[in-house]
Amino acid sequence: MLWADAIPNLLIGLREGLEAGLIVTILLAAVAKSADGDTRVSAAPVWLGVLGALSLAFSFAAVLSISTSELSSRLQEAIGGTLSVLAVALVTAMIFWMRRTSAQLSSRIRGEVAAALQVGAGALALTAFLAVGREGLETTLFLWTAAKASGQTIAPIVGATIGIAIAVALCWLLYRRAVKLNLGKFFSRTAILLIIIAAGVLSYGLGDLQSAGLLPGQNWVAFDLSGHIDAGSWWATLIIGVTELNVRMTVLQVTAWACYLVVVTYAFVAAGRRQTAPANQAAASGGRERARSRLRAPLVPAFARWEERAGKRLWLTAGVLVIVPIAIAAIVIAALPGSKSGKNLAVSVTEKDCASDWHGVEAGTRTISVTNHSSKAGEINLVDSSGAIVAEIETLGPATTADMTATLSDGTYTIKCMLAGEPARTSAAAQVSGSTDSTAAMAVKPVSVDDLTPPNNAYQDYARSELEALRGQVSALQADVAAGNTDQAKADWLTAAMTWERVGASYNSFGDMGTAVDGLPNGLPGGVNDPDFTGLHRVEYGLWHGQSAAELLPVLDKLGQNIEAISANLSSTDIAGDPTNLPIRAHEILEDALRDHLSGNDDLGAGAAYAQTSADIDGTRSVLAELAPLINARSPHLLATINQQLDTLAEALQKTRSPQGDWMSPAQTPLRARQEVTGALGAVLETLASVPNLLEVPLQH
Repeated sequence: MLWADAIPNLLIGLREGLEAGLIVTILLAAVAKSADGDTRVSAAPVWLGVLGALSLAFSFAAVLSISTSELSSRLQEAIGGTLSVLAVALVTAMIFWMRRTSAQLSSRIRGEVAAALQVGAGALALTAFLAVGREGLETTLFLWTAAKASGQTIAPIVGATIGIAIAVALCWLLYRRAVKLNLGKFFSRTAILLIIIAAGVLSYGLGDLQSAGLLPGQNWVAFDLSGHIDAGSWWATLIIGVTELNVRMTVLQVTAWACYLVVVTYAFVAAGRRQTAPANQAAASGGRERARSRLRAPLVPAFARWEERAGKRLWLTAGVLVIVPIAIAAIVIAALPGSKSGKNLAVSVTEKDCASDWHGVEAGTRTISVTNHSSKAGEINLVDSSGAIVAEIETLGPATTADMTATLSDGTYTIKCMLAGEPARTSAAAQVSGSTDSTAAMAVKPVSVDDLTPPNNAYQDYARSELEALRGQVSALQADVAAGNTDQAKADWLTAAMTWERVGASYNSFGDMGTAVDGLPNGLPGGVNDPDFTGLHRVEYGLWHGQSAAELLPVLDKLGQNIEAISANLSSTDIAGDPTNLPIRAHEILEDALRDHLSGNDDLGAGAAYAQTSADIDGTRSVLAELAPLINARSPHLLATINQQLDTLAEALQKTRSPQGDWMSPAQTPLRARQEVTGALGAVLETLASVPNLLEVPLQH
């Protein structure tokens, strides 16, 4: 499915290539028409200027690719995110510029040529360089960011190359007048697709800036479909490849994507409506001279004096245009720390071999660049002689290159490749020699299913005891409802709801049975009145909306039965039965609190967000207690940090209680107290996010 990543880049290459190609076509036509009688004007300056523009674009691409690969992952994300946003801004400006000027492009460029010919051949080469170079830089930057967003290297390049080749063919046919192309319609219709692609690149870039810590909200997830959608399926690959969206996106990413799409599309359509025929005629008649004067103003004074001094040396001008970008790029690349050391290494992965080119390096901080030449994605680990992981690439897509960096000490290291659907392969062992300091990265021993099974069994016992307590609390709630004691029923409902939170069943992790106990009416045809809306939230809605005992008692009967069913089948549920999901649970319990409780998404009248979040702290602590031996063996100080942050969150939550000790709803809580809770929760979620990575079971081991 690599072609899915090629499609948007083919469009970019076609559109940008056609824009640059049209400029060259018009330049050549203008030069041809400037001939006077038998006097022939050479087109060589145009081609030399184009060659200089290509030199500039390829030099820029080399600097982008090599310089960012020498940086830390956080700096790569920061620079990549910034360049993505910049690329979107440039492409957006280009879309509207072409909307305004496509009909007048020929006359404007002819004005440039006329001005350049007055100065000399060198100025004509410089005119071609400036006209094409701008398009080349824009195209390079946007293709680079689009390729980075797709996670692929080969497919975007192939797609862009095909698009540019088609553009060149069309421009040649236009020059030969073999075809007629309505430029206005072409750029208008492809602009909508380009806006969609740009919106995806923008959201991806903002995600990079969040990962780099430059923007907040990395843990404020709008949706996470990774557990429900196979990102490798043909239809998901097509959607992701064309739109640059992903299966997991933050609220900021989704908001930026939607706002960009709506605002830019509306502005683009509105701009087209304003371009009436009379306005176009006026622009065409009055704009030619203005274009000539504007273009001649920067060109003639700036370069006439240089031309006079240089004696109209065309080849000197062309040489400068071609050689200077390459020289500057070479100087920048040579100045990079990694490029001077020569101590980093590039290795490759194929269908049959794992890093056959891996050999020893000197001790110290080293970056290993891994290229996946196979057709499958996988995980790549650098392991020491004990089998402990020193560095890793969690997912390396086909035809993709990624880096893993570690500070290595004396010892023997191998690279382990675990491609999807293939047996694990290991490179030959290589010796790392030389002295290094105490900053060497601590090797992390991989976690196996056998390691996680005892903690998971203990978690099941804990969850079963909480479910037993919950059954008793639901019985008490039934008695309250039957007796018509609404106030006591509300209090007992809160007790039961908090007990359910302590079980740790977030993100519908107990499947359909969990949904029956804690589901929401969202998406049900009948909403809160739908017969499939059952469980604690159904009781919450009834209690806080004055429903009768006759309406609620059948719901409570069913609730008790569902709780008993979960307890009896706990070991078979997706989350409780699979030991590899327990480390994920350590993070998702409180992430669920942020997603559903503090957002008000699951509030049907009780206003119990802070009470439920407090119970989620207890559930998180219980899971962490079972995982403590595994965590401490791999990161001795992590649990202490998490517990301190959980204490801070618990203290912040206590400030949301009334003087009488009752939990207040978010609407009743002062702003400062709400902000303290949100800040403390965000901090602990950042730290908890490292637990699933630390205790991740390799794909194959």
